[in-house]
Amino acid sequence: MIYLDNAASSWPKPPQVEESMVEVLRDYGANPGRSGHQLAAKAADTIYQIRSQLAKLFHVKNPNDIVFTQNATESLNLGLKGYLKSGDHVVTTSFEHNSVRRPLEYLREFGVEISYVSGAIDGKLSAQDIEQAIRENTKLIVVTHASNLTGSILPIEELGKLAHKKNIRFMVDASQTAGYCPIDVEAMKIDLLAFTGHKSLYGPQGTGGLYIHPELDLVPLLHGGTGGHSELIEQPPVRPDRYESGTRNTVGIAGLGAGVRFIEETGLDVIRKHEEHLTDFLMEEMGRVKGLTIYGPEKGHPRCPIVSFSIDGFDASEIGFILDTHYQIAVRAGLHCSPLAHETIGTIEGGLVRASLGFFNTKNHIEEFVRALRDIVS
Repeated sequence: MIYLDNAASSWPKPPQVEESMVEVLRDYGANPGRSGHQLAAKAADTIYQIRSQLAKLFHVKNPNDIVFTQNATESLNLGLKGYLKSGDHVVTTSFEHNSVRRPLEYLREFGVEISYVSGAIDGKLSAQDIEQAIRENTKLIVVTHASNLTGSILPIEELGKLAHKKNIRFMVDASQTAGYCPIDVEAMKIDLLAFTGHKSLYGPQGTGGLYIHPELDLVPLLHGGTGGHSELIEQPPVRPDRYESGTRNTVGIAGLGAGVRFIEETGLDVIRKHEEHLTDFLMEEMGRVKGLTIYGPEKGHPRCPIVSFSIDGFDASEIGFILDTHYQIAVRAGLHCSPLAHETIGTIEGGLVRASLGFFNTKNHIEEFVRALRDIVS
């Protein structure tokens, strides 16, 4: 199988991810922070060490400002529902995943006002576009770092400076960029950073997190046992306990830590350059296929390793099915949980086919993929 669906979940994983997860199950799979014995202490220490790794990766000063969740969707729900209140106004974009749109539309029912800023057909969006949508009651700007449809990378640093200047909190969905793009929450003025572990961080599914600015106090999404401060009736005020009710996924978090170590040892720049090179090669080869249209930024312009396309005369789901069953090539076809983005680029009716690359893809994978597309066309 040639796997070109890394924007949904990266695969394969570095071998040390599995090894780290097995080690927890085999050697110290106790409940972290719930008991005083050495196995529980070892599990708790593992979680803290990986919290510290992520803090280093994202330039977070205090590791306890990163809370673990099961995915970016939970992180986004915690940030949006925990911060926004009736009468607040939020500015977002037409490139957002349903993990942003649906919580916002839910909050609309409780008096939160929403402005969707439409980007260009090639996926570009400027800080000026966002600024024009700001109102007196704007409390939050929330944007995806990169579109999971077009691969376009938004100007996060400019948007962060704009939000900071306007005294508005800034939230970023880094689902497609954590582990691919350098992220510095201090330099980029990011107040809330949502990320998932199972994509470019090379961790397992069921892992993710949210960075919360130390000055922000969110309403917790869950209430319950945190291991400490059990005498309190209400949710404890200290981080990360305040936002981490219930037993953490020690096994998955250990795998996430191994994924982050793989990035550290390999080099973020090395990973990105490899994937950029493959993306350019893919676009160049696809550009030679008759009747094929590529969406998003033009070749040579910044984008994540995502290339969405259509072929004249074919339904997107049909292409995906043929690639899977006849060529053993895995892609994703449809609306990619981003209908607003499809409306923006004019593909809402039939959707698109998306090929997304990872560090373990090769030039040979691309050549076989493009060969299969030529076969389908002919």
